[in-house]
Amino acid sequence: MKKLWGARFKSELHDTAKKFTYSLAVDHELLSADVKVSMAHALMLGRIGIISTRDSKTLVRGLWQVLASIRKKCVHGFASEYEDIHTLIQVELEKKVGKLARKLHTGRSRNDLVATSTKVYLREKITTLLEGLNQFQSILVTQAERNKHVMIPGYTHLQRAQVVLLAHHFLAYVEMLERDKSRLVDARNRMNECPLGAGALAGTSLPVDRRFVAKLLGFERPTSNSLDSVSDRDFAIETLSAVATVFMHLSRFAEDLVLWNSQEFGFVSLDDQFATGSSLMPQKKNPDVFELLRGKSGEVYGNLISLLVTMKGLPLAYNRDMQEDKRPLFRSIRLLESALSVLNGAVRTLKVDEVACTKASKDSFLFATDLLEYLVKKRVPFLEAHAMVGQLVKKALDSHSSLSGLPFETYQEHSKAFKKDVYDLFDPQVSISGKVPYGSTRPELVVKQIRSWKVRLKLEAKRLKLARRRGH
Repeated sequence: MKKLWGARFKSELHDTAKKFTYSLAVDHELLSADVKVSMAHALMLGRIGIISTRDSKTLVRGLWQVLASIRKKCVHGFASEYEDIHTLIQVELEKKVGKLARKLHTGRSRNDLVATSTKVYLREKITTLLEGLNQFQSILVTQAERNKHVMIPGYTHLQRAQVVLLAHHFLAYVEMLERDKSRLVDARNRMNECPLGAGALAGTSLPVDRRFVAKLLGFERPTSNSLDSVSDRDFAIETLSAVATVFMHLSRFAEDLVLWNSQEFGFVSLDDQFATGSSLMPQKKNPDVFELLRGKSGEVYGNLISLLVTMKGLPLAYNRDMQEDKRPLFRSIRLLESALSVLNGAVRTLKVDEVACTKASKDSFLFATDLLEYLVKKRVPFLEAHAMVGQLVKKALDSHSSLSGLPFETYQEHSKAFKKDVYDLFDPQVSISGKVPYGSTRPELVVKQIRSWKVRLKLEAKRLKLARRRGH
């Protein structure tokens, strides 16, 4: 037996149809999850008396052997021989326990089986992704702490705006990644209902114990509607959406590093292990890792759109189109695992050029806002102060000078509120130290954030490690 159906058919599936419809080359990734689900189903069948307790235990033992056996094989070699991973498991199980294996499929369909297996797979993968994100956050925090005194220009519209701590910039991405983690956790929580027992679409007349199976597999409860159970792929779409958002953030970070690594900025340099050269220009050291990360974001977005388009016009309940959920899902997860792995190394070994950063942060035009707020503190109305400083900027540019290079008389011409202490404002340290609100780049606040994140991420790493051991 090489497929789970066929008795009503007079002829075998045509070879071209096999090649087009068989999915083992993709869904073999569900092996471990599918075996786990089958074990729970076998134990439930024994519990309700559909099969004996002895047979139930024999099936579970056989499934363990199947898992070990298939793991040793190159599954791709069977891709044209077996329809899917469920069929391969069934065939291998029959080799281990004989005809008893044919009782395993009692009370279930591939429809509810694949939905359950994919959820089990995703729950475990999400934990792995959370660990990777947490580790990358920790590396960013380490870089922030290592460079907590380094100042750089902050940018809006890619134009120099105000001075910020480099640590503050790194911590901005820590915040983004924390939101990414929360989205993955939300997606995992919403998929915490077990579809097994929904059958093909209507349930079964057999007295299956869905709550028992759900509990064995670590789900909170069984799904409530059999039609929805087998036709739902929201959990895959949500995961793809969360992964796409992670890539959006990682791509923005990559763009910062590409810019900072350029000679025009010169804020950072990459370790040779995470840079490449040119086949023509011997002097080049290219940030290919970060450029490729930007490029792979497009593939991840395409994977999300692919599944959304696949699902948008499907009637209830299961349709074979839904087989196409796995390739984009698995691919996006692998891409994120790979991206986080290489980013961890690239950012951990990143070197900051403090001299270049300091030089850039002394650009006097970065302190225009400080001048404005200086006037506001002297009771000058905001819009009037804004206009005055704008005029001073224009005068400096027209005279090929800097704001700090303008004579005191020029300041006095624009407002008598200016005193000679105005020149104290053209100090990056004074600028960042003068920031007041919670969440700003004020050094004491940034140091406090670094300490808080170190504790928080360490505790989270321990919790995730424990969750992975428990299989959640």
